[in-house]
Amino acid sequence: MPVVLIGPMGAGKTRIGSRLAREVGAPFVDTDQRIVERYGPIEEIFAREGEPYFRVIEREVVAEALREEAVVALGGGAVLDPDTQDDLATLPVVLLRVDEAAVAPRLAGGTRPLIADGGLDRWRGILAERLPIYEALADIDLDTSRRPVARIVAEITGRLGALA
Repeated sequence: MPVVLIGPMGAGKTRIGSRLAREVGAPFVDTDQRIVERYGPIEEIFAREGEPYFRVIEREVVAEALREEAVVALGGGAVLDPDTQDDLATLPVVLLRVDEAAVAPRLAGGTRPLIADGGLDRWRGILAERLPIYEALADIDLDTSRRPVARIVAEITGRLGALA
């Protein structure tokens, strides 16, 4: 512990992470939710202070969460920080992937500031930028596009055992 979930927007990090935490009997920490609890809605932080400010507070929240004995879901861009990358190098990291067809309905009507302008095209661009980092950090790599959460969680727990 901790076990860390990374991946693009809409991959299911929160949904799968909370189920995984219940399965392994650990607390669940969603770093985006923790930011919202402390600083307000992420889209408002972006609008009021900009992305650079958001990344500073995100790094603080992530560093704190990674010290907890928990299942931790990181926001999609948290891996951009070199210090976070260093922290993740010694932890079990699960990359959750999702394809475009599956993510489109998951993102519809959302308030995610980085894709407010550009929608799915913007999502594709962000993923292309971040994918090499995700892949370099991941110990386990799973596609969540069309699989039941229970099956994904079972695969993660099985593969985590092999990492121990």
